[in-house]
Amino acid sequence: MTSEGTKLDGLKWLVVVAIVAAGVVGNSVFAGESLLYRVLALLALALVAGFVAFQTAKGRAFFQLFKEAKNEIRKVVWPTRQETLQTTAIVVVAVLIVGLLLWGLDTLLGWIVSGAIG
Repeated sequence: MTSEGTKLDGLKWLVVVAIVAAGVVGNSVFAGESLLYRVLALLALALVAGFVAFQTAKGRAFFQLFKEAKNEIRKVVWPTRQETLQTTAIVVVAVLIVGLLLWGLDTLLGWIVSGAIG
């Protein structure tokens, strides 16, 4: 990366901020227009802002990170339906047991405190 590219990156981010600000202001100025037109205009501005942002060093790094994350997700071994149901059942049973234990402890302590207070 050259220092000139870094200098231009600041200008590009300024353009991105200006485009986003134009979208926000334009959406409120044209509040009387059809929602469809405003949404389409905002989508167009978002695409332009995204294109400009991806031309920066941080934008390219983000895109690279996104591609690598997508590749890592493909490597994940997802559980089968049966494994998911069994794990869910274990969690539900554990939560019920802990809930009953806490309820019993709360009831016992409440009984002791009410007996001590009178």
